[in-house]
Amino acid sequence: MARNRVIYQSEGLFVNNVASSGSPESSEQLARVQSANYSFTINRQDINQFGDLARIDSLVLDPPTVNLDFSYYLTDGFNERALGFFVQHTGSATSSQRFANAGADTQGNFASGHLTSNSGVNFYIVTSPDGEDLNKEPTTQPVDDNDTIIGIGNCYISDYSVDMSVGSIPTVNVTAEGANMNSVIGDGAAFPNPAVDQEAGTKFVAPVTLPSPNVSGGLAAGTVGAIAALRPGDITLDLSNVESDSLVKIDGADGAHVQSASISVPLSRTPIDRLGSRFPFAREVDFPVSCTLNVSAVVSNAQAANLADILDLGESEATITINDQQTTPVPAARYILKGLKIDSQSFSSSIGSNKTVDLTFSTQIGGPNDTANGVFMSGAGFNQVFV
Repeated sequence: MARNRVIYQSEGLFVNNVASSGSPESSEQLARVQSANYSFTINRQDINQFGDLARIDSLVLDPPTVNLDFSYYLTDGFNERALGFFVQHTGSATSSQRFANAGADTQGNFASGHLTSNSGVNFYIVTSPDGEDLNKEPTTQPVDDNDTIIGIGNCYISDYSVDMSVGSIPTVNVTAEGANMNSVIGDGAAFPNPAVDQEAGTKFVAPVTLPSPNVSGGLAAGTVGAIAALRPGDITLDLSNVESDSLVKIDGADGAHVQSASISVPLSRTPIDRLGSRFPFAREVDFPVSCTLNVSAVVSNAQAANLADILDLGESEATITINDQQTTPVPAARYILKGLKIDSQSFSSSIGSNKTVDLTFSTQIGGPNDTANGVFMSGAGFNQVFV
């Protein structure tokens, strides 16, 4: 029977953090996905000549541009870990942490896993038959004769941001750049790998098998499957260390009333090409990487401060904690930004509206083992001890 349309009930987003691998042990289904958009663009150059009005050919001179962006509700750091970000945890990897970097590592900044050279990761958008929930398919694998899979190979994350605001569920937005894309029909077993060997510029031949879709929507059983989503009322900002950077009081019970906060971790990359290859053999991060923290609040009390003194202040630190929705608050995720410097502070006041202040802070990511600068994250899904 022909399908009339595809809606969210039939789709799932998977990530395989080893592009050349087709093993289900290196793949995870991302949880609480809200949107996914993907595209490719082929850049061609027309070949014209005297004597012919129309082109005689159109050649591909540059590698194709493959883009993917998706969003999901923030939970416990599970998705971040699956995407290759460093989420602090203690203990060894469990069955719910089947990632190449899920060992007993205990230090590193949030972007450590994306600062080293590698072949990227693969993303897969799996679509179940019309009218069937993908996460409740009565199959042992997400790929059967009626499933379709769109694969995006050799992806590198180029931007990660998390937005938290009053009246909205904390949401993460991710942008990635890839090298190749394919579309296949499930045949009940493995399917072709969408990645390419970036050194040789040829397709990988190792077939791919994905793990079964999870009934909890990606969060593995036994971790924090009870978290449907985190609420804005459970978010706590500790801005005490950046208090002296502001002309108004922004921390504490008598401080400004924070309406929104966002963290941005840009990881823009430059593809490196060479003669003899149709694909970039590497996509390296453009350094330095400057991360930003934006805070918007309703002004309440002023405090004694002087811009001339703020210019001489050193680096500071801010912490954002998001608790699980339980009677006794339990941290589900925590972001710590170290080495912060204030970049701007903007006030807005008009008739009929509350006076507001917008603050922008920035920090730069250090090396993979730098624990004094950048963004750091810990998640409850990894037995993290919160201090």
